[in-house]
Amino acid sequence: MSETYLKADGVTKLFKKNKVLDNISLSLEKGKIYGFQGRNGSGKTMLLRILSGLMKPTEGQIWINGTNITKQGDFPDDIGVLIEYPGFVTNYTGFKNLKLLSMIRSKINDTDIRKAITSVGLDPDDKKKYKKYSLGMKQRLGIAQAIMENQQLIMLDEPTNALDREAVHLVEKLFFDLKAEGKTILIASHDYETLKTVSDKIFDIDGGRIVNESERNVNS
Repeated sequence: MSETYLKADGVTKLFKKNKVLDNISLSLEKGKIYGFQGRNGSGKTMLLRILSGLMKPTEGQIWINGTNITKQGDFPDDIGVLIEYPGFVTNYTGFKNLKLLSMIRSKINDTDIRKAITSVGLDPDDKKKYKKYSLGMKQRLGIAQAIMENQQLIMLDEPTNALDREAVHLVEKLFFDLKAEGKTILIASHDYETLKTVSDKIFDIDGGRIVNESERNVNS
């Protein structure tokens, strides 16, 4: 029987009197891909922010790998996040940006950075500065920063935004490769075709609540 890796219990988020998340409870297993689908304003992005530790819930508790991150108060270890566009340095290349980020924790070397960049279909030797990147290239680099430190838990908000179909297929393959390595991936997206393709379970969110969940038979 698989053990719970990420658990949310009664997670609620209020902004003034506006209830953005309403009593959400989840029990997610390690090594699976979970999709979160919903229209704009449904709460799926806010849910990722709270599950990742970027924001605190008004009510409820969250555990990741047995640690209560709500009480701990620190950003969880071993997690990679892409929510909206990261604040990359516009005059640096993609490689130099990731090199700069890697210096915060000093967990990886240049080979690891190059591998992450290559895995999303970018060239680690490209001398083009970030400000010259297309939207699709920026999105790919954002995914690369979320996986480059071999993070065990990966949360991605709209990861296929601005990607053409070829790039989407590349990213889908990357998700399957990460899953095969035992990584747990949470994806919030409007791209239902990608969610259907890669997710072991899809949660439908509306009005800050999970209104439906569906198990899927996913083969890489």
